[in-house]
Amino acid sequence: MPYTTLLVHVDNSSHCPRRVRLAVRLAIAEGAHLIGSAMSGISRYAYGGGVNALQFAPAQMQALRGQASDALHDFERIAREEGLSAYETRFVDDDAQGALLLQARYCDLLILGQTDAQDTPSRVIAGTAEYLMLHCGRPVLMVPHAPSPTATAAIGQRPLLAWNGSAEALRAITDALPLLRRAQQVTLAVVNSHAQPAAHGEQPGADLALYLARHGVNVDVLQHDTPPGQDVGAALLAMAAQRRCDLLVMGCYGHMRLRETLLGGVTRTVLQEMTLPVLVSH
Repeated sequence: MPYTTLLVHVDNSSHCPRRVRLAVRLAIAEGAHLIGSAMSGISRYAYGGGVNALQFAPAQMQALRGQASDALHDFERIAREEGLSAYETRFVDDDAQGALLLQARYCDLLILGQTDAQDTPSRVIAGTAEYLMLHCGRPVLMVPHAPSPTATAAIGQRPLLAWNGSAEALRAITDALPLLRRAQQVTLAVVNSHAQPAAHGEQPGADLALYLARHGVNVDVLQHDTPPGQDVGAALLAMAAQRRCDLLVMGCYGHMRLRETLLGGVTRTVLQEMTLPVLVSH
């Protein structure tokens, strides 16, 4: 099934226009409805005890709401420039984590920006993207903050699929099927299949390639073994760059410990060093 509803996080960070433009072009390519959602950045719990935050910080709340409104106006401007007609804007008096977690449940894909510690105006709580990946129940498309040739293009023409035989990786690949069906060249990267032979069968990647072919996706299978000590996440990014891929699709590994999000090493490396959009599922 195609994507019908996309949700993109809209804020006043310097990277937001690139994220929005990618989301708009993806919505056009998919024929999907796009929701641009902006938040005040003040947690809903600030309203506890029946006391409205406006009663004790009216100037601050007005400024935050004004910034969100400006960001949504920019979203609408980009949507009109690109020729997208099926879109809407939403403003939520909450932090990004709480608001997006709820809204993502009713969308096919959540589009977020890579965390940039230097971009303080975004007012996004550290770990928000990681938390949403683990808990929203939807695939998440992460857009890199560093400019790249594919950062605003219609992505998905040359995707790289990271395959290790896991349930998380399979979920990500099936979640990406609407994009894969339109792709020109799909590379299935089977990494270190010798480490878990029982997860792959006699010919690693063959069964999944056949499954995708029945969905109308033509796949090139690439076997890759990382040298001892090399980070698998770095190897995936290097493969994507070498093959000029415009999207990386991979499973998201992690769990929560108290209030701390703990991501697997490969996931953490890719999210920190990503140079192209990454679609992840948990």
